[in-house]
Amino acid sequence: MAERCGEGTFVAECDVSDSDQITAAVDAAAEALGGLDVVVANAGIATGGPLRYQDIRSWERVIEINLLGVMYTDRAALPHLERSRGYLLNVSSSAAALRGAGLSAYCAAKAGVEALSDCLRIEARSAGVAVGVAYFLFLDTDMVRDGEREMPAFQRVKDSLPRALGRTYPLAPAIDQLVEAIEGRKRRVAYPRWVLPLLSLRQLFASTIVERFSARSAADGIEEYRQIAEHGGAGAASASERTRQVAGL
Repeated sequence: MAERCGEGTFVAECDVSDSDQITAAVDAAAEALGGLDVVVANAGIATGGPLRYQDIRSWERVIEINLLGVMYTDRAALPHLERSRGYLLNVSSSAAALRGAGLSAYCAAKAGVEALSDCLRIEARSAGVAVGVAYFLFLDTDMVRDGEREMPAFQRVKDSLPRALGRTYPLAPAIDQLVEAIEGRKRRVAYPRWVLPLLSLRQLFASTIVERFSARSAADGIEEYRQIAEHGGAGAASASERTRQVAGL
């Protein structure tokens, strides 16, 4: 990606689940670029399976990257953003509000990112830092394609949802929405756009629509996962870990 962006592009490699590494990377970016005006925290992975059978380490790893990694990034970025009175955008997910069987770690992490962002928005206001949070449905990314290929339960959840919720949406319009959010220092941004109005009705929507549709296929998915775990181990059933990171500095 740095090569595609051209000469002069700064890049740093780090493990976002390591606080010291992410702090060093953010500080190095600020030094190389003369400060930071915008930071986007978007690192994430997805593993899945029913909690009773999922490999516990794969569950923990989702929290470490998707939630703690965002927190570490935010914490490291704040001193620089306070100096520039800049903007911080944390990428959550529609999974923060719309939950499904076999995705407990991912949903818990993304709900945590939303709560973290809302709290941080209050804390950072006096320093002139604006904080936003992004919500997406399934996008045409490597992570979603890997999940469809490697985790049968993931595809089963998608297939069980109403078409508008379970389809895979193109990536480019979602990126356009992120750019628009950065330009407007928005509190919330979503793609598809109609996801945002649903957030205000999340409890009703999640409990009466998504949960009912997901529950129809949950039992079959759990049994399928149990059989895979029994023969190949919980780690194999949880699928290989795929880390996809896009850091905007």
